Amino acid sequence: MFTINQPAPLVDDSLLASLKDVSPSTLGHMLDSGFAADLAPVVRPARCIGTAFTVRLPSLDSTALHYAVDMLAPGYVLVVDTGGDRTRACLGGGVSFTAKARGAVGIVVDGKVTDYNDLSELGIPVYARGVSPLTTRIVGIEGAVNVPVNIDGAVVTPGDIVLADDDGVVFISPSDAAHLADRASKAQQWESEVLIPHIRQGGRISDLSGAAAYVEKSAAEAAI
Repeated sequence: MFTINQPAPLVDDSLLASLKDVSPSTLGHMLDSGFAADLAPVVRPARCIGTAFTVRLPSLDSTALHYAVDMLAPGYVLVVDTGGDRTRACLGGGVSFTAKARGAVGIVVDGKVTDYNDLSELGIPVYARGVSPLTTRIVGIEGAVNVPVNIDGAVVTPGDIVLADDDGVVFISPSDAAHLADRASKAQQWESEVLIPHIRQGGRISDLSGAAAYVEKSAAEAAI
C-alpha cells in the first residue's frame, strides 16, 4: 500500500533567512534533539536550508521515492527514511539529478547512497551514512510520501526546517526557528567578537566558559 500526501507549505523565506548563517553545531549547544548525528555530507563543502519533503521506504523497495521525486518543487529538501536499512543505497545519480531538476535544495538519506562521482558533480548537497554499490529496487510493495519519518532518531514532520552544513544535519520546527536563530546568531557573534580577541590577547577560554571556576573551586575545597 502506498500513502501519497501533498507537500507541506514552504517555510516562510524570512524564517529561513534568519538561519542562513547559523551552524547546526551552534544549535548543538542549545538542543539535545532534532539532530541526525550519524549522517554526513557525501561531498564537502556542503550547506542547505529548506523545507522537509519526506519519504518513508521499506528496506528494499524504492518505488515511493521514484514517485515522490517527481513531486518536488523549488525550496524543498528531500528527506528519506529507509526503514532502518543501513546496507542498500536508495538513491544515486538519476534520482539526485531529478531532485535537483525539480528545484530541491538538498537531500538527506538515513541510509546509504550510490554513484559517488555523479553526486560529486551535481552540486546538490547530499547527506547520508555513506556509499554502497548494493541498491534498492522498484518492487511496488509499499511506501509513504509526506508523512512523519524517523531520521537517525529524530522525528521529522513534513514542513520542518532542514538545516545542514559540513558539521551535519538538524531538523527544526518552524515555531521554534525565530527564537533559536536569535540565540544562535548571538552565540556566534560572541565567539567572533569576544572569545577570539580574548584568546589572542592571552586570556583563557576556561575563564569565559566558566570551566576554570569549577576546577579551581574543586581544587580549593580539596586543599582544605
